[in-house]
Formats: sequence, structure tokens, C-alpha cells
Amino acid sequence: QVQLVESGGGLVRPGDSLRLSCAASGRTFSSYAMGWFRQAPGKEREFVAAISRSGRTTLYADSVKGRFTISRDNAKNTVYLQMNSLKPEDTAVYYCAADYDRVTPRMGIYDYDSWGQGTQVTVSS
Repeated sequence: QVQLVESGGGLVRPGDSLRLSCAASGRTFSSYAMGWFRQAPGKEREFVAAISRSGRTTLYADSVKGRFTISRDNAKNTVYLQMNSLKPEDTAVYYCAADYDRVTPRMGIYDYDSWGQGTQVTVSS
């Protein structure tokens, strides 16, 4: 299994940007498609973005399309989520997740094998 550790969360104002990182250790990072999910208080965990093993294919939730960008650096065993034009409704705990031996990215929570502990993102004026 792969171990995942997120970082980069914090308190920002509406319209600001933030970049989340997720560092992986354990199994070969390039064996995993990777995803970002988020969970707001009182709500279910939801899909945000996902990226293929090579990084050439990405998927986004409609709510973040055009504002968020997922990327990965297989040499650094890290996946990123660049978040621009943040809104209060983006406030949530953000989790990265790994989908083992999967070439193309998927959106389903139950598709993912390993999860990080999460990092809090709060967007407030």
C-alpha cells in the first residue's frame, strides 16, 4: 500500500489561491492514478479532481472546472492541487487518494485504495 500525506491547507480569503500537495511513499507512485476529494462539515465526501498515472489525463468536478488544476510529479512522488479563485463553498477538508494499478482516473470514492489524513482549507472573508 502507499502512504499519503497532504499539506498546504490554510485560511484564505475569497478569490485567493492555494496549492495543496500530497506526498506518497511506499509502493511505486507511478503505479497509481491519483485523486483529490473534499468533505465539508455535515456533507458527504465528494470528488474534486483526478489524474492518470502518466499525468496526461485529468478529470474535474463541474464545481471546480476552470479554477482548480491537478498535476503530478512522478519523480517527486507528489500530486498537487492548484486552487484559484477560491470561494467560501470550497471550504472543506481535502483528501488525496490513490487508485492502484489504474491507468486512467476515476471519480468514485470506492475506487480508491489508500487515503491521506486530510488538510483543512477554509475560505472566508
